[in-house]
Amino acid sequence: MGDVLAGFHTVWEFDTDSVLIRFERGIRTPKLLQVLGERRIPYEALAAVELAPGKRGTVALRAVPRRGADPLMDAADGQLKDGCDPYRLVLPAEREVLAEYYADELRSVLGPAAGEPADRYLVSAPESPRSFKAYDGKASFDGSRVTFRWFWTGASSAKWKAGDQSFPVTELTDVEWRSPDVFDGHLRLVDRRGCAPRPGEADQDPAAVVFGLGYGLVHESLPFAAAVLEAVRSAAPALPADGVRPAHSEPARSDPADIADRIRHLGSLHEAGLLTDEEFSAKKAELLAEL
Repeated sequence: MGDVLAGFHTVWEFDTDSVLIRFERGIRTPKLLQVLGERRIPYEALAAVELAPGKRGTVALRAVPRRGADPLMDAADGQLKDGCDPYRLVLPAEREVLAEYYADELRSVLGPAAGEPADRYLVSAPESPRSFKAYDGKASFDGSRVTFRWFWTGASSAKWKAGDQSFPVTELTDVEWRSPDVFDGHLRLVDRRGCAPRPGEADQDPAAVVFGLGYGLVHESLPFAAAVLEAVRSAAPALPADGVRPAHSEPARSDPADIADRIRHLGSLHEAGLLTDEEFSAKKAELLAEL
């Protein structure tokens, strides 16, 4: 298309095969959009284009991403408020005719598979923080492993007894993000054993960190969840022609320094009376067996 369409807080720059969505960094721009900065969306990643009346004399043009095309929107799973939707462009109502023109132009470049889920991510996950603070722990991601380290002030006794957690993305199948703007906000990891999410029990689940007032903010936790989800999908092993996965090779040994740190952490819990002698000995033996 080669044109530019500017709205409130957002500018769309159209190219032959994609649209570059740029977000302003002004104080009125939602924090998530400021953090995203800009995103390039291939037309093949779009399922539909919508145009609807907005609030207070505006119209809203929205590109609808295909399911499975964008890890950010897959992680959000419909929970973003309209003002934080990175695929939504708000314009003054007097520019409705112009918005209709661009909506039609976008529809004309949608591919034949627009109505189907994408078989791979067509949009990269946004740059995300390597870690963020939840209410009950700190979540970190180094590109291959997610780590939860619990806080004394927020973690449940169940999480303290389980100890800090480390999850290789190769052992995960999904990421569940529940917005901190609603009750029971959390980030939960689902592993290849098929452990199903347990609504209402994130505070007791060592595979989840709980959000709260001022913790797990959308602009921190959602890009984090998207980055993990993208890594999980990229690491998912393809099935061979016979549909049977090969036997697992010998698992990689854990980092001795990390094991020592986790044993020291268990020792602190033991001294604080949060672990019995038997629990401490059993957990220590499990960690030593990983070396």
